[in-house]
Amino acid sequence: MKKMTPGRLIIYPLLLVIISIVFKDQIVSALTQYNGFDLSNSLINVKEIHHGGPAKDGIPAIDKPVFVSAQQADYLNNNDRILGLSINGLAKAYPIKILNYHEIVNDFFLQKAVVITYCPLCGSGIGYFADIKGKNTTFGVSGLLYNSDVLLYDRETNSLWSQLLSKAISGKRKGTELEMLAVNHTTWQDWKKQYPNTLVLSDKTGFDRDYSRTPYGSYDQSRSLYFPVNQLNRDYHPKEYVLGLKLSDKTKVYPFAELSKIKSPYNDSFAGSEITIVFDAENRTGKIFDENQNELPIVTSFWFAWMAFYPESEVFKADRQ
Repeated sequence: MKKMTPGRLIIYPLLLVIISIVFKDQIVSALTQYNGFDLSNSLINVKEIHHGGPAKDGIPAIDKPVFVSAQQADYLNNNDRILGLSINGLAKAYPIKILNYHEIVNDFFLQKAVVITYCPLCGSGIGYFADIKGKNTTFGVSGLLYNSDVLLYDRETNSLWSQLLSKAISGKRKGTELEMLAVNHTTWQDWKKQYPNTLVLSDKTGFDRDYSRTPYGSYDQSRSLYFPVNQLNRDYHPKEYVLGLKLSDKTKVYPFAELSKIKSPYNDSFAGSEITIVFDAENRTGKIFDENQNELPIVTSFWFAWMAFYPESEVFKADRQ
């Protein structure tokens, strides 16, 4: 092996300095650009944001949803899961079997923009008003994940949004929060019983997908995760379904395993408020109401996902009531 001369010892560091100056912008870009998104001002450590596999818009959002009546929805079975939303007498159902392939539906309720989001990896279905500072906004799927949860992006500013944090984590809209809607995660038979005149997202989406099968196999029953999370609470099966509630900057989580042990409806106190939990064990769904019987926006998700984002949550235990 040749011995390194003192001259070479000086030249190599100088070359590195020159390269770093000349290519400074490219180096910074490489460190902060991920899947086409600028993460230079990210609220989240960039090392904790993971590429999910697909490119930006590789999972295509549904931008022009078509709806049919409940009677026309012959592609749904009674036990199929749906996300249901009802606002001012208008009810719509969004089948999970379709959301598995698209994750986002940009829609309107009586001329007001909404976005329906679903993350198959976290089992989390959340709806938001999509009016940001008086302007209707549409969203796409970034292909990036944080805590195994989908990161959305808005098409106006290319800002990234965390579904389970309900806010933008990078870009021009960093820190902006979305208003959550009271979305129900339930069975098709339960929803159409409650809302017989409901509209249903059609399987004629314009995309060539086999909505009769899930691309995730038995993931929702397995203990394994596809992507890392910051914290993994092992008190319950990672895919145990829960109701997650945020009130006055405090959080509480209601595992279905605990709700199955109590009589519904159940009165509870949390964050200085009196609330009522209605749990339907047959259809594996729940709602939470305030003291005036207004339905509160909640998150139905897997246990691991809620606790990864809100590890300090109070956990409801049936045997402690």
